[in-house]
Amino acid sequence: MVPSGQLSPATRSDLASARTDLAPARIAPASAPTPANARTAPAAPGTAAAARVGDPPARPADITTLTLDDLAGGTGWRRPVLLDADLIVLVTGGHGTAELDFRSLPCRPGTLLRARPGQTLRCGGGQLDAVVVRWSAAALRGLDVDAADDVPAHRQLAGEDADAVVNEVTQFMVDCRRHPDVPAARALLRHQLAVLLLRLALLPTGPAGADGGGGADAAGAGRRAESTTYRRLCQEVERGYRHSRRVEDYAARIGCSVRTLTRACLAVTGRSAKQVIDDRVTLEASRLLAATDEPIARIGSRLGFPEPTNFGRFFTREVGMSPGAFRSSRGGLPGNGRPPAQRG
Repeated sequence: MVPSGQLSPATRSDLASARTDLAPARIAPASAPTPANARTAPAAPGTAAAARVGDPPARPADITTLTLDDLAGGTGWRRPVLLDADLIVLVTGGHGTAELDFRSLPCRPGTLLRARPGQTLRCGGGQLDAVVVRWSAAALRGLDVDAADDVPAHRQLAGEDADAVVNEVTQFMVDCRRHPDVPAARALLRHQLAVLLLRLALLPTGPAGADGGGGADAAGAGRRAESTTYRRLCQEVERGYRHSRRVEDYAARIGCSVRTLTRACLAVTGRSAKQVIDDRVTLEASRLLAATDEPIARIGSRLGFPEPTNFGRFFTREVGMSPGAFRSSRGGLPGNGRPPAQRG
């Protein structure tokens, strides 16, 4: 029997064999190939797009397998990278940590990370080997994988669950490497990815809490209603946080009172509706400050702060340090992200 939290010897062997000649293997989209002499306009320096990593030189791939070094883009994880695609990261060797949206996560063989576009990722605190599966939104279009939205961002696989996931990933890597640019392989890889995501969504998440005593049905209905209201708020905030931080605006969009929104947020997160909205703005500001060289004033403007001083006060209040100090603490250049000689 394999001890809990460890990969079996056979599983480790399968992954090691699959990773032996793992180069960034890509299954290209079904669109027409880019001419060899075609040129693309470079992204302007200092923009968020310029700092995103993982795009192949000529055209984006629908589905890609790569390594952590490929994902770091040659920076050695000096600072976080801003992701522009969906990722599954399966740690195959070593011990260390991964920082996903500034949350430190322990990693060892069998650790699985699920990251999404717009998040920041940084791996450190040790030497890690991992298989990375990367895909664009178009890769799963038309497939019924809605349940896969519930795959947790971090989990430690063990036992039969680990073996099943590793088998899926290993076969995925082999097929991706053996059949590059083959039309039939696009369908194969799409369905294999869908199966992998659904398998992850079906993994047990722990024992459900028992609810004894009278009134359990009513209490459960209340919690479900509050959870539904909270999810609707999160959806509206995702659409509108760049334009409004007023709870009243979101209550009007959802069709409920400010009090109802606040009660739902407190029940689900322990934070008020206003804090939930400000948390989302703070997260986006932190992502852009840590992973791009975009000027601080421009980041503030993008997030609805016409005056840089207002953005600075907001960020300092929420995070406990100025935007420039936060950027520097995450490996970026201080100030507006430009070398001192270029500052006007």
